[in-house]
Amino acid sequence: MDLLSYLPFLVILETDGAKAIGAAIAMAVGGIAPALAIGMLVGKAMEALGRNPEARAAIQTNMILGVAFAEAIGIYALLSALIIAFVI
Repeated sequence: MDLLSYLPFLVILETDGAKAIGAAIAMAVGGIAPALAIGMLVGKAMEALGRNPEARAAIQTNMILGVAFAEAIGIYALLSALIIAFVI
């Protein structure tokens, strides 16, 4: 059994269409996790600031580091989508 027997619509698509769908799936799946992570990080940081405003510097530093790491994963997904769309 090959891939085309499971996904018959790929026979209809040209190479460019399949690349566009692959890039879209890579970006969609790769963008969900960073979006959720950033939302949770900022929400929890606001909660922590509300409970302990004196710890603002430490909370803000850790929040910015966490957001940067989560955003890096989104950038990796974007680069993967660009490679799928234009190189492969």
